[in-house]
Formats: sequence, structure tokens, C-alpha cells
Amino acid sequence: MGAKTGLLVYADGDVPGRLQEVGVADQEQTSLMMRRLYPGCEIEKTGGSDLGGGAYPPDGTTYAASWPGVEVVCDRRVMIDFPSRLPEHLVAASAGRRLVLHAMHSVVDWLAFAVWEDGRLIRSLSLSPDNGIIENIGDPLPFELPYWAGDRPADVIPWPGEEEEPYALPFHPLELGEDALRALCGFIQEGRPEPEDVDADGIELHGFHVSDPHGPTPATREAALREAMKTLGPPRIYSMGPAGLLVERDNL
Repeated sequence: MGAKTGLLVYADGDVPGRLQEVGVADQEQTSLMMRRLYPGCEIEKTGGSDLGGGAYPPDGTTYAASWPGVEVVCDRRVMIDFPSRLPEHLVAASAGRRLVLHAMHSVVDWLAFAVWEDGRLIRSLSLSPDNGIIENIGDPLPFELPYWAGDRPADVIPWPGEEEEPYALPFHPLELGEDALRALCGFIQEGRPEPEDVDADGIELHGFHVSDPHGPTPATREAALREAMKTLGPPRIYSMGPAGLLVERDNL
């Protein structure tokens, strides 16, 4: 799996339904949205992308589009371990609307997603095999239920020459991530598209370079990430316990 996303969607109601109806996004309207969501930042127009290929943009680049009833922002800066800690002004922008955050990274099998309704957090989940459940707020959404019930066990094939060890979670975060992306946003990154899926490759997004004059540079953030990776401990192994809860067990 090579799927990666850093995605926010604001919508008046059902996101997939809204995205099915969009046309060409107005450049000026999208620029106004960007200035609203990135106060104090330097914003410059650059080349765009499409929703299918731009859900994980280059560092420092944002792909975005604003239409009546729905707005999309693709930005690595929303890929946070605790979705409930999304900056307050980004949540406040969802007043009277639904807000969906979807973030996943295939290199570390990490998934995070969250849903707000009229600024109120309804559901947030973040997990990876290295860190277990990072955040779990609210009741599982319908597309999650087969995973928590044990009906979608992780099927991980070890690399040649490596001993087979149990996967650290009872299901694969990226598999749940694809189901979450389809249910919440109407499309997928990997897998077989369904006839009713949103044509993400056909939705054009405008491009912007966004920089915070008071924030760390990309090089500084990269160095901090490398340093943090050095401190990672051994993998933590989980199995499904009573009432569908994940229970950490001793490493094998």
C-alpha cells in the first residue's frame, strides 16, 4: 500500500454528494478561503493538481478548491497524531457545516480521521502499529464496525527471509483508512473503484505555496522528525479484547 493523505473537507451536509456535483472551482473564491484558513501566512499561487493525486501535496504546498457548499484543503500540516487538536480556527470555520479530516501514511501504517458537526467533534481515531491507539474519541462510525468486530483481520505478508510475526494491530490501519476515505469523502486512494465513487482524478484543485514567517522551516521540521524517529521504542502488539477494545500484550 502506498496511500498517503492530508485532507480537510468542509461541507454543507454529505461530503460525497457535494463532491459529485462540483465543477471548476473559482480561483479568487479559493484564494479568499486560503487567506481565511491561513491567517498571517504568506500565500503564493502555484501549479495545481487534482483531488486524486493531490491529497498528499509536497511539503509547504497546499492544494485547495472552494465551491458553493463544499471546500477542500490538501495539506501535510493537517496530518496530526491527535485530530482533536486541530487548530481552533480551522474547526471554527466549520460552523454550521460538517468538517472531515483524513490523514494516513503508508510508510508507517498510520491512520487518523475525525468528523465535526457544526464545530462539535463527533468522532476521532488515530492509530498505528508502532504507537497503538493514539486517540479514540466518540462512537465508531458504521464503516468501522467490521474492523472492531474482528471481521477484517490484518493480513500482512513478511518480507522474504524474515520470520512471520503477528501484526501489532488486529486490523490494518490503511485498509480501514480506505474505507474511511470512501465513506467520509466518496473516493479511495488504492483498491477497486465502485461505480458510485467520486471521480477524484476529475476534480481540479488550485495550488498555493504557504509559509508561516514565524514558523519552522521545512529543513527544521525534517531534522526534528529524524531526531524523533531515533527515540522510537520497539513495536507494541495489540489484540482484540472484550467489548471490541484493543488490549496491549507483551511483544513476542
